[in-house]
Amino acid sequence: MFSYSIKMSYDEFWQSLQERYDKGEARAVARYVLETVFDLSLTDIVCGAVEQLSDEDQHRLRSIQQRLLNGEPVQYVVGVADFGPRQFQVAPGVLIPRPETYELCQWVISDVEKHTLHILDIGTGSGCIACTLASEIPQSNVEAWDISEQALEIADNNAKRSNVHVSFKQVDALHLTADILQQTSNAIDIIVSNPPYICDKEAHLMEPHVLEHEPHLALFVPDNDPLLFYRAIAHFAQQSLVSGGCLYFEINPLYLEQMQSMLNQTGFVQIEYRIDQFGKPRFMKAKKK
Repeated sequence: MFSYSIKMSYDEFWQSLQERYDKGEARAVARYVLETVFDLSLTDIVCGAVEQLSDEDQHRLRSIQQRLLNGEPVQYVVGVADFGPRQFQVAPGVLIPRPETYELCQWVISDVEKHTLHILDIGTGSGCIACTLASEIPQSNVEAWDISEQALEIADNNAKRSNVHVSFKQVDALHLTADILQQTSNAIDIIVSNPPYICDKEAHLMEPHVLEHEPHLALFVPDNDPLLFYRAIAHFAQQSLVSGGCLYFEINPLYLEQMQSMLNQTGFVQIEYRIDQFGKPRFMKAKKK
């Protein structure tokens, strides 16, 4: 069906990507594609395995090349994203998991002193946080919410891929029902959330591939209410956490002081933050009295 008189080589592939990436990134993206999609090791690549791909696979590689040159994130193109030691299915309906978010998971895991916990992930997206915590905290009861039906389908698939059990629910964190509040009252040990936290006015600072392809519903909040989701979740956490239960957030570094003040006013104690691998205050923890 497909026929190419001259098959694309690895060098031709990664060099073409320099239209979108710098040299180092182009090489890394090319290798990620070849390893993830075609199961080629570095040794395979060096030994010319790319040129030996079938016509059908060469056609697939050229299609991937064009999508990357059009600015589509490589994780969407290959359908998976790395998150710590695991890979998660991703699609344009969910945010691509970031390495700093895995640091938030590590903080939660390092704090856990017992294994039988009720953990809630609010705004789960791909399910990367919920599935990681379910994997790393044995016997925990992990629940995850999202407003997006598409996100919940992807997250459920990721739970199956990770061989963990997570209870997924379609819930709007800004409009919680009386049933939800009654079911969760003083019943949750840990709440963790990476909610939308980028203000509209910050959009011009973001990479084009993020703005053009990742879901704005999971990214942005109004300029006049940057703590919209944090405030709603904090008030819910005061009702739903057990005494001594903990709330963990990924935050916008620009609003560190406002976050501390809001959590204090909401009644939380032992409020602390941590710096991410890029040197920014990115995570916050607070405890219910």
